Amino acid sequence: MKEILERLEAKREEARLGGGQKRIDAQHARGKLTARERIELLVDEGSFEEFDMFKDHRCTDFGMEKTKFAGDGVVIGAGTVNGRPIYVYSQDFTVFGGSLSETHAEKILKIMDMAMKAGAPCIGINDSGGARIQEGVAALGGYADVFQQNVLASGVIPQISMVMGPCAGGAVYSPAITDFIFMVKDTSYMFVTGPDVVKTVTNEVVTQEELGGAKTHTTKSGVADKAFENDVQALEQLRRLIDFLPLNNRSGVPERPTFDKPDREEISLDNVIPSNPNKPYDMHEVISKVVDEGDFFEIMPDHAANILVGFARMDGKTVGLVANQPMVLAGCLDIDSSKKAARFVRFCDAFSIPIVTFVDVPGFLPGTAQEYGGIIKHGAKLLYAYAEATVPKITVITRKAYGGAYDVMASKHLRGDLNYAWPTAEIAVMGSKGAVEILYRNERDDPEKISERTKEYEDLFANPFVAAQRGYLDDVIMPHGTRRRLIHGLRRLENKQLENPWRKHGNIPL
Repeated sequence: MKEILERLEAKREEARLGGGQKRIDAQHARGKLTARERIELLVDEGSFEEFDMFKDHRCTDFGMEKTKFAGDGVVIGAGTVNGRPIYVYSQDFTVFGGSLSETHAEKILKIMDMAMKAGAPCIGINDSGGARIQEGVAALGGYADVFQQNVLASGVIPQISMVMGPCAGGAVYSPAITDFIFMVKDTSYMFVTGPDVVKTVTNEVVTQEELGGAKTHTTKSGVADKAFENDVQALEQLRRLIDFLPLNNRSGVPERPTFDKPDREEISLDNVIPSNPNKPYDMHEVISKVVDEGDFFEIMPDHAANILVGFARMDGKTVGLVANQPMVLAGCLDIDSSKKAARFVRFCDAFSIPIVTFVDVPGFLPGTAQEYGGIIKHGAKLLYAYAEATVPKITVITRKAYGGAYDVMASKHLRGDLNYAWPTAEIAVMGSKGAVEILYRNERDDPEKISERTKEYEDLFANPFVAAQRGYLDDVIMPHGTRRRLIHGLRRLENKQLENPWRKHGNIPL
């Protein structure tokens, strides 16, 4: 018996070495952790249980039957993060460059299936050279099977992709389907076709980093949600994100104790809005002073910064926050910000996370670039997302809410449950200057009359009371009492019941 146990432990030790010590050292030399080291950092100490440790490939072409490694380039298993269950797979770059084979895909599918049955988040740590060339179409079929499972799991359990190495070709589409993508600066990249192919086909000369590095995808393309300095920081922040997320679409939001009083008043909010209506202020300040302990986990902070999205807690429970940012493009909605916010709103709705929206929006960004780029359809995505959402929705208009952007930003007309405004709110079709120039175009040559007309318009519309009189606002509230009103509202809406008409699915303007 002792010999059998020793043999088992020897085989386990061999499997833990992956492609061998030399390749592990090479991984470390690149500034990257190994597959198992990443899992150890992610999960609670001693909680990880590995499955299919000894599974290997079945390929016999190109002499592959002579080269086998236990685990076949991916580590799968279950563990906990702060005591809450998760399932994870981590590709091992030391084994065939982490390339995906038929059995490698089977392991990923197995852990995803287990996550769905158990109702727990599935984390994918990607570090792979792509499909294993020696297996041909079997590897490609494996990718397609993973994509199909990603789609079926979407909206059922949270799916998070950690791109911590290469991710190219068809491999990029699995992360793209998942809910969140984190990358690591300088060591990870994503692209459909690499620099060599780009040069051959289009004659463009571009580096891997420029084409698909972390900076590119977190600033320009918006493919990735956040980029971190190294593997350790990325995994620490992943743990933080998981703390905010429900386990599945039926479990409800997580709750944790907080020392922050629900009726806390923040007097400084009364002075946040500048007296000059054209002067910006930082919406981060408003958010941090309203949420529990000032803790805001922002998603996509470096892309479409004219809108802020992310998670926080109110009264100890997770909420999703969407807010216009006056510091960037005056808070205007444009193509990128509409897509960013729409996807976030739909995630929150899928997992029953209440949505709190702070509004200071002068309208949609004008210009030919926006119109030619399809701002009409992209803006409609955000409108559709808010209109479709059945979770509790509370909106606070802090300053400007002009034109169609007023409607789109979780207005009462899109089934907003509670819509508040600060006394500084201005709700109108457009700003006073533009409105007066249209209404009184015959008087444009008389500065005195235009000034008088502008004041008249401001007195009428540069306040929240016309909207309140029509019932489009539930109340005009003092800024310092915003936290208390939000928490009371969220408590009242906790058991909200609302269903959309039966349908297979809607047709969002993609």
